[in-house]
Parts: sequence; C-alpha cells; structure tokens
Amino acid sequence: MSAIKKQSTPIVEVNNLSKFFPVGGGQTLKAVNDLTLAIGAGETLGVVGESGCGKSTAGRTIMRLYEPTGGETLYQGKNIYKMRGSELKKLRQEMAMIFQDPYASLNPRFSILDIIAEPLDIHGLAGSSKERKMKVEKLLEMVGLRSEHANRYPHEFSGGQRQRIGIARSLAAGPKFIVCDEPISALDVSIQAQVVNLLQELQRSMGLTYLFIAHDLSMVKHISDRVAVMYLGKMVELAESSELYANPKHPYTQALLSAIPVPDPEVEATKERIVLQGDLPSPINPPSGCPFRTRCPYATEKCAAEVPPFRQVADGHWASCHYA
Repeated sequence: MSAIKKQSTPIVEVNNLSKFFPVGGGQTLKAVNDLTLAIGAGETLGVVGESGCGKSTAGRTIMRLYEPTGGETLYQGKNIYKMRGSELKKLRQEMAMIFQDPYASLNPRFSILDIIAEPLDIHGLAGSSKERKMKVEKLLEMVGLRSEHANRYPHEFSGGQRQRIGIARSLAAGPKFIVCDEPISALDVSIQAQVVNLLQELQRSMGLTYLFIAHDLSMVKHISDRVAVMYLGKMVELAESSELYANPKHPYTQALLSAIPVPDPEVEATKERIVLQGDLPSPINPPSGCPFRTRCPYATEKCAAEVPPFRQVADGHWASCHYA
C-alpha cells in the first residue's frame, strides 16, 4: 500500500478505514468501506464523487468526529483512535475542520469574537481578554474581514463572509491539518473562487495540509495536488491532479469528467458526454464484485464475480478496475 502514499513524509495515513451505520432491520449502511490513502505535509488531497458516496463521512471519521468500524488513521505516525486525555486534546489543536454550511455551523447566539475565540478558550491559548481579542482581530484580518466585525453576530453577514469566519475559527488553535468538507458548495459561484484562493494563500503562508472534499470537479482541479475519486464508499481512482484530468482510467471518473462544461461553445458542442445508465445503488445493499458494474458500459461477468484490486495502472496513478 505504501505506493498509494505521497512521496514526502505523510502527515496523515489512512489504512483500510471503514465506517458502517446500523439502519434497523439488521441492515448496515456501508458509508466508507476499506479506504486507504495518505496525505503528505503541505499537500492538498481532493476527494470527489456523487452525493452519498461517503466523502464527508470519510472526512469526519479521519477527524475522529465519528469512531471507525474498522481500520486506522495515523497522524504523524500515531493512531488517533487510541488517543485519550491530553494526547487527544493536543490532536484536536493540530487538526481542524471547515464545515459545508456557513449558516448552520456558526452559533447565532454568539458574537463573532466568541465564535472564533472558542478554540483559544478550550486550549488556553489566550492569557487575558485583551490578548484573546487581539488574536481574534488578527484572524479576521487574515481571512479578509475587518477587526470591528468581531462585535457583530452571524446573521449580519453574507454566506461568503460567514464561511470566512468559519475558516478563521478553524485556524485559531494553529492547526497543521484541515479537513475542508465541501466548504464552497453552499456559496454563490462568484464567491467560490475567492474562498478557494483564500485557502490557497493561507496554505502557503502557514504551511497547512488540506483534505479538500467537493463534488465540483473543476474547483478541485484548481486547488488539489492529487485527487481521489470515491464511489459507493470505496476509492476507485487516485492520481496527481493534472494526470487524473488528462488521463482518467476508471469508467466512473471518465463519466464525471465528461460532465464538466467547457467555456468554448464550439468545443462544448462537439464534446462527447458519457451518460451513466441506472440509479446509484444503495450502500445498504451494494452490488457484488465491482460496486460500479451496474452502471458501467464495459462490465463483464468477471466484474460481477470479483472485486477489482486497487492497483497501480501508471506511475503514481491507481485505479480499482479490472480493465483500467
């Protein structure tokens, strides 16, 4: 599995991670199933796939907001699911999360000062109320807001501004690794690029490492060093960003990329769009063999009988397909 990993020393390693949810009637929803990946220090790993493929569940389990059903996540070589007490508190300082919905993730009863200062309070990072206020004002300026915004409340801000407040809060304790859980999907298109550019600037200036979860493939290409594609709880392809977009090996990735609009009308008119047949299967009762076979135009009997191994199909390019 080591070749799936980034060449630089990984800050986060995920080995055979699974997260299942009991849904009643003796049934189990396999949200994340046997996920293995690694993220190098200073890297952005993008994770893409349709709604319901397990992207956000993977991010939350890696953050230990969910306890795993199986597997492990190593942060700087240590299994985070075995951490307790002060060691776990230190982990919470070094790993942070930016949530999808800037309207739901900020407490409407708290001022912006108290929202952003919460990690400072939890970890005892401000010695006085004056230092606390100064740190919050500096964080606001880092994300493109003004210091006087500290005294306002969430309802006084637009969606883009609220997401900037959420980013400031995620930076407060000085993390090294941030899970960005669809941080732009709830924003206007005109604001999305601004937020992505801000994340990139912060990454460069603070040496941050990102797991960037999204379903907008064009935006993921813009921010990610490598991209992982998920389908029905499993990773089906992983490659450098430019390589994946230029040379997708898995039929599902090919279909996703064919749906990205091209800004040239003549090229767009002649471009072949791959339309997948059938509905997304239920993660409660996934197909035998390859999870994608029920919608794949190239599926054979072998695809129904055998789970395709996640194997290297080109240099640094991995795919889970018998025929990649």
